[in-house]
Amino acid sequence: MNNKTSFHYFLQGCSLIQYSGIRRYVLMPILANIVIMSSLFYWFFMKIQEWVDFGLDFLPNWMQWLSYFITALLIISFTILFCYIFSTITNIIAAPFNGLLAEKVEAILTGQPVPDTRIWDLIKDIPRILKRELQKLIYYILWAIPLLLSYLIPLFGQFFTPIIWLIFTAWMINIQYMDYPFDNHKVSFTRMKMLLSKDRVDNILLGFIISFFTMIPLLNLIIMPIAVCTATAMWVDRYRHQI
Repeated sequence: MNNKTSFHYFLQGCSLIQYSGIRRYVLMPILANIVIMSSLFYWFFMKIQEWVDFGLDFLPNWMQWLSYFITALLIISFTILFCYIFSTITNIIAAPFNGLLAEKVEAILTGQPVPDTRIWDLIKDIPRILKRELQKLIYYILWAIPLLLSYLIPLFGQFFTPIIWLIFTAWMINIQYMDYPFDNHKVSFTRMKMLLSKDRVDNILLGFIISFFTMIPLLNLIIMPIAVCTATAMWVDRYRHQI
């Protein structure tokens, strides 16, 4: 029985990016993070107060004494939402390189020969990779729209929707990164979700861990390759033999 926790896999991911054999595959995701993050984070901090004020407008007058609690909950919710959107954009750009990184990490962990992937092979695979990214985006939108609409429900929306949103976003962040090793083995998106749902709590916790470190300055520059290595380590231990 595998007793490793989500945090154990995250620490393993931090260790794996230091391997000399995979360092060169970490460079492109880091560069994508630096370029995109600088502009998106600036925009986010300029807008967050406006979003919080909008959310508080739905709070009844007799519940204004809870405004500080609701404000904190909204800020956390919007921040984690932004982290997911940020990671989605950077992952779409870096998807081919993240898939290659997952491939190399799996080879190291299993002791198998590293696949001989040429640049032309990577280029030919881009349409399929982008199609997979589109699948994840559609899945996210189909769940996100009703969740956002539920915020308009008095009381329920202000108290429960932010909490449900946090859990859902953590689940989506986990799916985003776990998808790389699954997709390398051509496991369907539906099959992947079914397997991940068997360990739903651990996978949601891993999504929370990745979200938390995405919010830490400097560390968020390297969180993408760490998350890919983390997800691949979990794939090797838990899911590789189930496909």
